[in-house]
Amino acid sequence: MAMSLFRTSAARRAMMSSRSAPAVFARGKATLPDLDYDYGALEPYISGQIMELHYTKHHQTYVNGYNAAIEKFDSTKDIKSQIELQSLINFHGGGHVNHSLFWKNLAPRKDGGGELPGSKSELTKAIEAKYGSYDKLISTVNAQLAAIQGSGWTWLVKDSKSGDLDIINKPNQDPITGAYIPLVGIDAWEHAYYLQYKNVKVDYFKAIWNVINWKEAEKRFNA
Repeated sequence: MAMSLFRTSAARRAMMSSRSAPAVFARGKATLPDLDYDYGALEPYISGQIMELHYTKHHQTYVNGYNAAIEKFDSTKDIKSQIELQSLINFHGGGHVNHSLFWKNLAPRKDGGGELPGSKSELTKAIEAKYGSYDKLISTVNAQLAAIQGSGWTWLVKDSKSGDLDIINKPNQDPITGAYIPLVGIDAWEHAYYLQYKNVKVDYFKAIWNVINWKEAEKRFNA
């Protein structure tokens, strides 16, 4: 069984196939991307405490976990061990990819966070054609977020082949793969909101739209 089959994980394929994805792998190692804003810049919608913990602890754990699993994978020739390590590579790699895209999905209000694209935007036209309005899109996304049992993500995606929009739930840290381009992703793991919103996660789902970076979503849509 070829080593490359395992080495190129679902997470790596997701990152390599996403033309809009930030460069978060260097020489085969995962690297924590720079944030475009301070930890407190998304307040009051996402607290600085959550941002700091989310970025420096949770995301860093995925980076460390991925690199450790890759190192162990490369040092063993035992196929059984490689198969067992693959699940760790996919989990931590997926967490790294998802969070790297997520940080770019967010922007402070002063930098346009929450500001919707204009009526002439191709993304606006696609959203209105599929969902009727941004309000209806947001309601649909929030309903799917609320339906997640346990941990996961909800993504607004574009099918690169048909150009159609869709909303997809992904469990745990599974990344977006295949023909889909991730436009907007929302983290529904408890670590993304619990310190601020406690068990009322629907309030977090409503609040986060105030700091969604629609300019980044447009960039990904037009790529």
